[in-house]
Amino acid sequence: MEQLNLITNFLKMKDKNITITNECDMGTHLELHGHLDYTAPKCPSCKGQMAKYDFQKASKIPYLETAGYPLLIRLRKRRFKCKECGKIAVAETPIVKKNHQISVAVNQKIAQLLIEKQAMTHIAHRLSISTSTVIRKLNEFKFETDWAKLPEVMSWDEYAFKKGKMSFIAQDFDTNNIIAILDGRTQATIRNHFLRYPRQVRNRVKFITMDMFSPYYQLAKQLFPHAKIVLDRFHIVQHLSRAMNRVRTQIMNAFDRKSHEYKTLKRYWKLVQQDSRKLSDKRFYRPTFRMHLTNQEIVAKLLGYSQELREHYELYQLLLFHFQEKQADQFFGLIQDDRQTVNPIFQTVFNTFLKDKDKILNAMELPYSNAKLEATNNLIKVIKRNAFGFRNFENFKKRILIAINIKKEKTNLVLSRC
Repeated sequence: MEQLNLITNFLKMKDKNITITNECDMGTHLELHGHLDYTAPKCPSCKGQMAKYDFQKASKIPYLETAGYPLLIRLRKRRFKCKECGKIAVAETPIVKKNHQISVAVNQKIAQLLIEKQAMTHIAHRLSISTSTVIRKLNEFKFETDWAKLPEVMSWDEYAFKKGKMSFIAQDFDTNNIIAILDGRTQATIRNHFLRYPRQVRNRVKFITMDMFSPYYQLAKQLFPHAKIVLDRFHIVQHLSRAMNRVRTQIMNAFDRKSHEYKTLKRYWKLVQQDSRKLSDKRFYRPTFRMHLTNQEIVAKLLGYSQELREHYELYQLLLFHFQEKQADQFFGLIQDDRQTVNPIFQTVFNTFLKDKDKILNAMELPYSNAKLEATNNLIKVIKRNAFGFRNFENFKKRILIAINIKKEKTNLVLSRC
C-alpha cells in the first residue's frame, strides 16, 4: 500500500484523501484505480450533518502522460447523504473540478500548449482527450478591448487568413501586444473598429508604421489626425530591389537563351541585388566562367555585358547608400535628377517615392519600423501552418491573441481538503 501511495506523491496529487488501490498496464495506456473518501461534511443545503452513503461508479479522469504512456485514473468518489433533508452530495478533490471529468492538470497543460502554438488536434492526441475539450478550453479565454487606451506608436499590416482573403492587424510598437485583429482589411472595416475609440483617445496616437499600401494613408489621417505615417524601410528598399531585378531581367531577355551572357545574368542575379559594400572578396572556382573569381569580379563581368545595366546598377547602389546612411537630400536629389532618363520601371518607383516623400522622410528620421509586426506575422503563419489552416476566424483570432498577448496561463487551484 505504501508503494501505491508513493504514486500520488510522484504525480503531484496532493489530496491525501485519495487512496490508490491498484495500478494496471493496459498496453496502450496506464490506469490507476483508487477511491476518494473523507469525514462526512455539513449539508450544503440545510447545514445539517451528513453521513457516508456509498461510492459512485468509478469516474474516468485523464491525467498527464507518465513514462511515455497516457494515464487514466479510475476514481470512485464517496457519496454523502444528509440525515435531515436527504440531500446527496459527492466528495470533491482538487485534481478535478466539480461535475468535470478532465483533470485540472490536463486543463493547465492544454492552456500551455495553446500558448506554444501547437495545433488543437495535436494537443488532443497528445493528452488523449477530444478536440472538443481543447476548443472548450480555447473558448474560456476572454479578450476585452480597452476602448480608453491606445499606444503612441502603432503598427499596421495585413496577413492572409484564407487563400485570397486578407485580414487586418494592428500592434503596439513598444509592448508588441495586439490591438486589433479584423476579419478583412477594407476601409469600412478598419474605420468602424477604430471609431469606437473616443476622439481624445485617438488623438494620443503620434506615429503609425505601415507598408506602402496607399489606401491606408488617407484612412490613418482621418482616424488619427495627430499621427505621422512612417513607411517601413524594408518595403522602400524592396521597391528599389524589385525595380533593379526587373531591369536585369529585361536586359537578360535581350540575349539569346543559349548565350553565355544570358546564363550568367540568370545564375548570378542575387549578386546584382546585393549591396555592393557587402559583396564577398573570397575567391572560389566558378564553373560558369571556368576560373576562380570573387563576387566583386563576377559583378564587374556582368556589368560589362550592358551599359544600361551598369548605369542602373550604379544608380541603385547610390540610392541604397544614401537611404541607409539617412541622407535624405542626396537620396531625393538623385531621384529628381535621373527621373526622366532612367528605365520606365525605375520611373514608376521614383514617382511613387516622390508622391510619398513626407512618409519616407519620417522613415529615415524616426527609429520606428514594421519589423516587430512582420515578426508577428511570421508567427501567425506558423500557427496557421501547424493547424493546416482555420475555418473559423474567431478561433484563429484567439490563437493569435493567446500566443502573443498572454505570457503565462494563471489558474487558481482548489485547496486540498484536510
